Amino acid sequence: MKKIILSVFIALLSCSGYAQKEGGFRVGLDLGIVPTNGGGGILLSLEPKYNIKDNMNVGLRIGVAAIVRDVNDSGATTSAKASANGSYVATYDYYFNASGKSFVPYIGAGAGYYSIANVQFDDTNNSTDVNVDATGKVGALVRGGFEWGKFRMGLEYNLVPKSTLQDINGNNKGTVANSYVGIHLGFYVGGGKWGK
Repeated sequence: MKKIILSVFIALLSCSGYAQKEGGFRVGLDLGIVPTNGGGGILLSLEPKYNIKDNMNVGLRIGVAAIVRDVNDSGATTSAKASANGSYVATYDYYFNASGKSFVPYIGAGAGYYSIANVQFDDTNNSTDVNVDATGKVGALVRGGFEWGKFRMGLEYNLVPKSTLQDINGNNKGTVANSYVGIHLGFYVGGGKWGK
């Protein structure tokens, strides 16, 4: 796995370009956190993009997120919800760039497919209850942030429908939220830096 990640990183660095302009191609890599109530998570995404104008691009965000929510450990009992998802989201970003500036704010949106697996663990009443769900959902995202040179920082909200949890006997055990906020930091290669 380390060799695959290193190979992808070297391939991305070999891309070059000197101007953020219409017709340029770039690839971004972001790593971030998912703050939640009583837990947290991490996210990672790879996003190839095509500049349709000097200040607009379209892309495909391929991402993964692992999240733990609602952790409650009272000493006698423990409960938690965990989820993992993969996403394939078509994106559009608009940049508020002024000529010659390297600091560029952006806003964006997208829609696509989220593959989701949820597990709920609860050991109350002297018994362990594990509820699971694995489904695919159509969802969307909205995001904003800034790019500075080749680096990128942003905030995104992934709007994903709730899932229905079931126990091992197939009984309905309620729903779990799949939407989440992500805070990410990353970089891109290709397409050049703003301000060149």
